[in-house]
Amino acid sequence: MKAVFDYLKTNQPRFVDELCELLHFPSVSAQPQHTPDVHACANWLAEHCRQIGLGAEVCPTRGHPIVLARTPRREGTRPHFLVYGHYDVQPPEPFELWTSPPFEPVIRGRDLVARGSADNKGQHFAHLKAVEAYLKTGTGLPCDLTFVLEGEEETGSASLTPFLRARRRELRCDGVVISDTGMPAKNLPALTYALRGIASLEITLRGPSRDLHSGLFGGSVENPAMALCQLLARMRDARGRITVPGFYDDVAPLSAAERKQLRRLPGTEEGYRRFLGVPKLYGEKGYTSTERTTARPTFEINGLTGGYQGEGGKTIVPAWARAKITMRLVAGQQPDKILRATTAWLKHLCPPTVRIEISPEHGAAPYLVDPAGAKVQAALRALKTAFHHEPVLIREGGSIPIVSDFKRILGADTLLLGLSLPDDNIHSPNEKFDLDCFAAGQRMSALLWQELAKTV
Repeated sequence: MKAVFDYLKTNQPRFVDELCELLHFPSVSAQPQHTPDVHACANWLAEHCRQIGLGAEVCPTRGHPIVLARTPRREGTRPHFLVYGHYDVQPPEPFELWTSPPFEPVIRGRDLVARGSADNKGQHFAHLKAVEAYLKTGTGLPCDLTFVLEGEEETGSASLTPFLRARRRELRCDGVVISDTGMPAKNLPALTYALRGIASLEITLRGPSRDLHSGLFGGSVENPAMALCQLLARMRDARGRITVPGFYDDVAPLSAAERKQLRRLPGTEEGYRRFLGVPKLYGEKGYTSTERTTARPTFEINGLTGGYQGEGGKTIVPAWARAKITMRLVAGQQPDKILRATTAWLKHLCPPTVRIEISPEHGAAPYLVDPAGAKVQAALRALKTAFHHEPVLIREGGSIPIVSDFKRILGADTLLLGLSLPDDNIHSPNEKFDLDCFAAGQRMSALLWQELAKTV
């Protein structure tokens, strides 16, 4: 492995220059005017993969293309792992908040500032550079690798699931590696072993057939906005628990070992309160804020509307009121089951003075990989050696639906090995990527294939 590590160290300046070239592409998948840029970025990536020794193709989809790249295959049966990443990026607006143009990369200290630097071009590029080091030094890889780099992650990955189904046979693998999450600090490399799922719905309460004069009719008819507020208030009790019958039936409690890992994370409750700018923290009784945001389910009102919203006043009883709801789910809970139970409970609580309409929307299952499993332990060894610090096992409160797709379609567990720091401004102006994390991520990736191959 000495040749691999020497190659990585010697070529860091070139790697950074190449990453800057990749970051110049404004591959914003959500904006149609950038469709040519998204395609150009895919073509650049595929050509770069060929230059470092991978076989690569740009695969058309109904949306943006997927770049598929493979290490040279050898005869015989070998372990096969898949590396996932995405080359599309979030819209950079508002431009005025950037200290430099978002697609003109700038290095400040050890930070590389540009849209897409951390999310996700820099993170998956670290894996490509690690493979390059193997191929260019003639060091044998102990496994076969396939890179799947998509261009629609920021808009929902609509083309990825059909692609995985169509290519199921060739993509079947012993595991998936994704670096699209984070680490708490440079001295706390992390493996994310759990993600929350999500279930969303929209509730509409309808009252009179039209907006009514509140002086002439108010007091004789139910106000849908008031009824909706009262209905939603009954969805949570005084201890911060969701009142839907059966909501917690499938929630697995945190083990003592998991809570010990979570206590290793930096920060305090008071620091967290100040960071959020709230007078006091709130949440389900008996849990820390970290536990509440990563290992407990939630019921959140994302938006409320109804009645007059313009300037000044308008004295009406509105004809309708509406709320958008999302529920974050944890391991064991299933979106369809939770949506059915929540819908039934809302209808049960709804007063007879209004009509209720409930529209289920998107959902994604939570994800959990056994933190004591052989592949997780292999990844932790690679992290520790690469970063020179003891890694931490963490849960994340967000959802990555594609992780469930990899499990359902390919039958493979996913290792989430994020290289992004909390202050990298992902999805925000002045996004950045720490170049020390970039270099350590390459070392981690190089070690990872040696460690993972031993588990198959």
